[in-house]
Amino acid sequence: MEKKERLKQCRDLLLKLHKTMLDLERGLYEGIHGQQTAGQFLNILLENDDFAWLRRFSLLIVEIDELFDQKDGIREEDLDAAQAKVAELVSMEGGDDYFVDKYKYALQHSVEAASLQSELRSLVVGPA
Repeated sequence: MEKKERLKQCRDLLLKLHKTMLDLERGLYEGIHGQQTAGQFLNILLENDDFAWLRRFSLLIVEIDELFDQKDGIREEDLDAAQAKVAELVSMEGGDDYFVDKYKYALQHSVEAASLQSELRSLVVGPA
């Protein structure tokens, strides 16, 4: 599979994984604090430190999107660097303990998140 195509697949899986974990976190938050409107939840997501761990996913997705939006094309080393960041993220490397704990919790409590994680991991790091 071509590197550009693989990174596109990674991006799509990251987006699905991010949404799945975001939905899980929203359910937990609303279970404690009551239902939130989309606008209220967006503010909470942006301002509440409990959701900061998810920003690693959203920032990486944006970074990959910006790569694909480049008008001059994508250099191979940029593709390699982006894929390495995906591999680091799904391997839970370079994150603090809070990030790792929240990520593991999401994987243990969501079959969909675990499935997406496995698919992503085998795409960037190889089979477990």
